[in-house]
Amino acid sequence: MLIVADENIPLLEAFFGDVGEVRRVSGRTMSAEDVRDADVLLVRSVTRVNRALLEGSDVRFVGTTTIGTDHVDLSWLEEKGIRFSAAPGCNANSVAEYVLSVLSLQAERLVLDDWSRLTVGIVGVGNVGRELADKLVRLGFKVKLCDPPRAEQEQDEAHTFVDLDEALGCDVVSLHTPLTRDCAHPTFHMIGERELAALTPDQLLISAGRGEVIDGAALLERLGEANAPRVALDVWEQEPRISPELVDRVWLATPHIAGYSLEGKVRGTEMIYQAMSKFLGLPTRKTAGQFLPEPALSKVSFTSAADEHAAVRIALRACYDPRQDDARLRHAMRAPIDERGAAFDRLRRDYPVRRECSSLKVQLKGTSKSLQDSFRAIGFKLKI
Repeated sequence: MLIVADENIPLLEAFFGDVGEVRRVSGRTMSAEDVRDADVLLVRSVTRVNRALLEGSDVRFVGTTTIGTDHVDLSWLEEKGIRFSAAPGCNANSVAEYVLSVLSLQAERLVLDDWSRLTVGIVGVGNVGRELADKLVRLGFKVKLCDPPRAEQEQDEAHTFVDLDEALGCDVVSLHTPLTRDCAHPTFHMIGERELAALTPDQLLISAGRGEVIDGAALLERLGEANAPRVALDVWEQEPRISPELVDRVWLATPHIAGYSLEGKVRGTEMIYQAMSKFLGLPTRKTAGQFLPEPALSKVSFTSAADEHAAVRIALRACYDPRQDDARLRHAMRAPIDERGAAFDRLRRDYPVRRECSSLKVQLKGTSKSLQDSFRAIGFKLKI
């Protein structure tokens, strides 16, 4: 059996090596010739999986180790009897921790003693949005949820959802919708000229879902105005050939890596391994926990002298500080025009190991219960 896989999927040999031959190829440039004799195809979001790629091939199973499926022609796969599986929720915690780190930077910029004074509007309440909302509520934030499809489907609970305009009135607006076009509530360019005009310099807009949800041209123009909002972008239109002008103007720029924690990526691999094994009638003997290495930083300690909000900020950024990714992306955009796309992809391909907060044990000596609750809400392991 031949398994053709995106070279950026972690632990390919560990999970799939004893099932068949694993052939690694570039996900961005994967061609029909690359997959013609494959039985199984494993991809990430950069590969368009459709008739052009698969017609005439031997592929019987396609798995994407990502939560999104807008890069896959699901109807065509179903028509051809090709089994498909995604990994919904695999990196939800990673993206939620990314947003928390960005929030900590915003609170610091605004000189807030208590970051939970920020109101947060979450647009798109799927796996990621729910995970983020749960953490924020447990941390004491006031959260407003916007998800029109869910509001319609869950009419008995519709009072828990607000419309987009109300969500856009929050101090922080975080976007986590899929990319949709031909439906009742399309998200393509959902945030356009009108929505951007309503945002003020005191607000922060975070986009860590799909790049095309924001109209990039309108955003570039809005950020050139004197009263522009702060913007943190992890996803971009026209990846990997993103706009260097937009990178220059946003407050925080990262190369589509919000969900790139090691735990999130390995969880995605594990979920597709399980789905493929079920399809082939094979036992599932492997789990992600078998392969996760010891983290580089395993423990931090705080005493009763620690300021509660400073302690949370220190521990959170010890696991992940988005300013490092921001610096790398801005540096990559200095490359010649025809090399910037490749530079963007290299940042993702060669991404350094990033561990989730659950990998870090926090030792607390004589600290308050509220501090303990905050660490637990984020996901740290505690030793008291």
